[in-house]
Amino acid sequence: MEHPATKPEQYRALGLSTFAFTVCFATWTLFSILGIRISDDLGLSGTQLGLLMATPILSGSISRVFLGIWTNRYGGRRVLGMLMLITAACVYLLTFAKNYPMLLLGALGLGLAGGSFIVGASYTAAWYEPSKQGVALGIFGAGNVGAAITSLAAPLLLLAVGWEKTAQIYAAVLALSGALFTLLAKDDPETAQHAKAQVPSLPERAAPLKELQVWRFGLYYFFVFGGFVALALWLPHYLMGVYGLPLQAAGAVAALFIIPASLFRALAGWLANRYGARRLMYSALIISVACTFLLSYPPTEYVVHGTEGDIRFSLTTVLPMFMVIIFILGLSMSVGKAAVYNHIPVYYPNHVGVVGGVVGMIGGLGGFVLPLGFGVLKDITGIWQSCFMLMFSVVTAALIWMHFAIRKAERVEWAANEERTDLP
Repeated sequence: MEHPATKPEQYRALGLSTFAFTVCFATWTLFSILGIRISDDLGLSGTQLGLLMATPILSGSISRVFLGIWTNRYGGRRVLGMLMLITAACVYLLTFAKNYPMLLLGALGLGLAGGSFIVGASYTAAWYEPSKQGVALGIFGAGNVGAAITSLAAPLLLLAVGWEKTAQIYAAVLALSGALFTLLAKDDPETAQHAKAQVPSLPERAAPLKELQVWRFGLYYFFVFGGFVALALWLPHYLMGVYGLPLQAAGAVAALFIIPASLFRALAGWLANRYGARRLMYSALIISVACTFLLSYPPTEYVVHGTEGDIRFSLTTVLPMFMVIIFILGLSMSVGKAAVYNHIPVYYPNHVGVVGGVVGMIGGLGGFVLPLGFGVLKDITGIWQSCFMLMFSVVTAALIWMHFAIRKAERVEWAANEERTDLP
């Protein structure tokens, strides 16, 4: 069936939504850099720094639920444009914070930028027929590269003008981008239909949330997206502590994790369409288990008592090896993100905003819980690698649950003499 939108209209919508999401994601991860300077100024502990970094992720995650509902009703152009302008005001007001509680309050407002994903994803999906939504959403999801922009640009701005002026520059760019998006974007083809349709009740909107499948999507997204955001926030701090890198170099190395993982999202969307989300999700979690296991091993010295004396040797993950493993981990997370979100418009075409908002909220909560857990474990154990130990535990649990769910689904498929490639 031919989609009512023309190809130029589709390309225009995809380009503008991806641009807007990139700017929002760059703002959402701003504390990955500013937090380090603020921590030095205020003498924050690892737990306090982790909470400061994670607070925007919390508000961005929770906001996705009602933003998804509003997007279904009022359209992505209006909601996303207004969201960017409101968030820009919050980022500007953040610069007046003078103590830790005020910074946390400001971080809640900054976190609204994270809600842009579900708005933009719903807006983008509305322009494309189901067979092409996977690729389109993959390209849109590449806006995660905004975190790399912050990792590269924010350290330079921080050294040049300080953290307050850096935040003001981000606020100005976000406000300008929001205004441009509102002016240049068009209402998606479904907005007019939603406006004329009878407004469904809240129980009707939330009906898909009774299905266990929605919460499975959320579980996988907790790791692949939440873990990605958590590492994007934590890596500069980790690299400075473990390898003694200066802030600029730590930001550049973190960008080597973020950029390939973000850009690969577009190809991952195509792979999800081609091979099915079940296979891709399985592969992504297995690779992630292997990578997080290797990264969770702290520097260790061994002594073997030989017949002719002690034999000493040590194991440590040198920086080049760390960069290779983290690169592979980022790609596997990218595949997992595409595998999850590729199916929401297919399974729930009339509830993309609500279902996507809940799944995104759970994933975003991973981005809140994990950095906070990183800081707490660092303070308790004194081991930097404890952050990857936590991630290993999470992804292993997700893989085990998925394996048993797949086996159950396969038994049903065998009985019906058919094979599916979707998530169980």
